Amino acid sequence: MSDEILTNEIDPREKITEELLELLKSDLPAEALREKLDDYHENDVAQVIPLLTEEERKQLYLKLDDDYLSEIFSYLDDPEPYIEEMTADKAADIIESMAADDAVDVLDELEEDKKNEIIGLMDEDSANDVKLITGYDDDCIGSRMTTDYVSIKNDYNIKTAMKSLVEQAAENDNISTIYVTDENNVFYGAVSLNKLFIARSDTPLDDIVTTSFPYLYADDKIVDALPRIKEYEEESLPVLDADNRLIGVLTSADVVEAVDDEISEDYAKLAGLSEEDDLSERVFGSVKKRLPWLAALLVLSFIVSSVLKVFDGVMAALPILVFFQTMVLDMSGNASTQSLGVTIRRLTDPDITAADKRRAFFSELSISFFDALILATIAFGLTTAYMLIFKHQPVGQAMPVAACIAAAMAISMTVSGILGTAIPMFFKKTGIDPAAASGPLITTMNDLLSAVTYYGLAALLLLTIA
Repeated sequence: MSDEILTNEIDPREKITEELLELLKSDLPAEALREKLDDYHENDVAQVIPLLTEEERKQLYLKLDDDYLSEIFSYLDDPEPYIEEMTADKAADIIESMAADDAVDVLDELEEDKKNEIIGLMDEDSANDVKLITGYDDDCIGSRMTTDYVSIKNDYNIKTAMKSLVEQAAENDNISTIYVTDENNVFYGAVSLNKLFIARSDTPLDDIVTTSFPYLYADDKIVDALPRIKEYEEESLPVLDADNRLIGVLTSADVVEAVDDEISEDYAKLAGLSEEDDLSERVFGSVKKRLPWLAALLVLSFIVSSVLKVFDGVMAALPILVFFQTMVLDMSGNASTQSLGVTIRRLTDPDITAADKRRAFFSELSISFFDALILATIAFGLTTAYMLIFKHQPVGQAMPVAACIAAAMAISMTVSGILGTAIPMFFKKTGIDPAAASGPLITTMNDLLSAVTYYGLAALLLLTIA
């Protein structure tokens, strides 16, 4: 019984890793090794590669064919060290066996000189596919597409179409949707593999082709195209150039990656960065990205500090206020962050109307007000209790201070919630990226307004008591 429990507790992934390590380190001949590896997913094999020694990997490169190695390398998080372990010719053979988008991902990890050397050694078609994809800006659909697809001509009959499909399927993985073009490669429509497969040989191709099939342009911005991609829920969508010629497809896997990158980029922007920091990026590259925003925030923070100098008299007369300052500023910051996140998510909806924005604004105003009221009430109770129990203040002194702190928190949180909604809406209307500009500005404005509200109320309400 205990053995059964122990067995059940073993992590399946650890078991697979151990099996693969033993297999890859074995002296099995190439054919036998390749046959056994067919029982495992290429991603699992890729995760074991870093656990091998350099010598063991070099032996593996000799045993495995380029097509299989290309599948493994497409799953490696950082392929550069392993590319460096082999000759440029071998690396070129592996990379040209990849789907073009995967090849671009691997090449982007290499130094420019190494990258150009390998591209120069690749066959002409593969090199041209790589150059096509890398020719588009990173924020365009073309940079995410793949040339791994099947296409047929609109003048084919069913028999000719099936023959062409079989010929192309050996070199392409994305065959669930077959794209149709005219003699000039202008996009005509699409047909599912299932429809083509079951069609009678005498059925006109036009009868099963969807000529109004959705498509994307390579120059389209990814962020603008994502809602359209989500709307159609296709496994892949054709990508066209400016002349409506079919040049690639965007797969569902590409979409997932694009969404992930977009989310990561927005998080980075909210932190005040121009784009997501690459973990492998050189130190000075990251410094150049972060420094302008940090310098601007330094200036704004200096202004906040200068304003607080006006309240030196209040702080000196009521030093207890300094203790609770962080609580008021932090809560207002938290309120604005929540409103900012919700608002930016709403603004990504391309169908949002002016009426929707107004409703969103008043909705966030109401939420911020009631949140502030409830939390200010709690803060009043906690602050009063703290001053009575730990500071031994009389009730007549403790309660006015607690009331001032609670009032400042209520006002600050409400105003911060409004700022978290209004500022990104304003930036959106003026054509400025709200994700990039809102975060740092709101943070500093919160500090300024919360501090002025906090110490201003204290000066008006408490100095006479002190």
